[in-house]
Amino acid sequence: MIDGKTAVCAVIGNPVEHTLSPAIHNTLAKQLGMNLTYVPFRVEAQAVGEAVKGAYALNLLGLNVTVPHKGAVIPFLESVDEEAALIGAVNTLVRTEHGYRGYNTDLKGLYRAFLSEGIRLEGERVILLGAGGAARAAAFLCALRGADRIYLLNRSQDRAVQVAEEVNQGAGRECVVPMELSGWRRIPAGSYLAIQGTSVGLSPRTEEAVIEEEDFYRMIHTGFDLVYRPADTKFMRLVRGAGGRAFNGLKMLLYQGVEAFELWNGVKVTEEQAAVCYERMKEELDKCE
Repeated sequence: MIDGKTAVCAVIGNPVEHTLSPAIHNTLAKQLGMNLTYVPFRVEAQAVGEAVKGAYALNLLGLNVTVPHKGAVIPFLESVDEEAALIGAVNTLVRTEHGYRGYNTDLKGLYRAFLSEGIRLEGERVILLGAGGAARAAAFLCALRGADRIYLLNRSQDRAVQVAEEVNQGAGRECVVPMELSGWRRIPAGSYLAIQGTSVGLSPRTEEAVIEEEDFYRMIHTGFDLVYRPADTKFMRLVRGAGGRAFNGLKMLLYQGVEAFELWNGVKVTEEQAAVCYERMKEELDKCE
């Protein structure tokens, strides 16, 4: 029951109509017996500052920030966590005495998703497809968590070079190698973790993969697609067809939400509680099919 003591959290972005985040936070609140509700707010680009100030004035406990506002909110925050500042993107706002402090739980969420599937980054060789916002965060994660080498493949090599320079500088070591997509044949022979960080595979391009040659997929022992809708992408099918394991990005979404919930409420979510949320998210996805 919502009353005068109900804590309110929200996600701002555009679009947000099909977000699965309420399934995470409202399910956790129910499991933990917390008087908290979570709602989505569509916010236009020119109104981001007003939205952040308004949320604080209305005493909202916290906000999530999704595309395209993860960078745009930063000037309106009281402070920013070191890791979020390093990658230049914020997805979680935590209420403080004088304003919101910005965090990025995408990195921790992706890392927890990897760990839950038995994927380790330390010493791993990685092929990363894409150089947009999601791929950039994945590149930072791999570099900061000890991946040995990250081959960053992108349609625009200039963009790949830019991201590689930013990540190498942030990590304090030369571990990201930028390449154009067709350059995958120059990657040294071996067995790799591949992260699919482009929008290829999303509707309406559900029957496409950014690289489709079978030889590429023979290099991959594990493929992780940051896309989660559809649940089984062509990239994943190609990985499995070549003998590798394949996962989608739904657990990344789950764990970035869990990390945000923990920051807002000062609690620790158990794996059993997270698993209940994961099943709820899959139910919501099934309704959208």
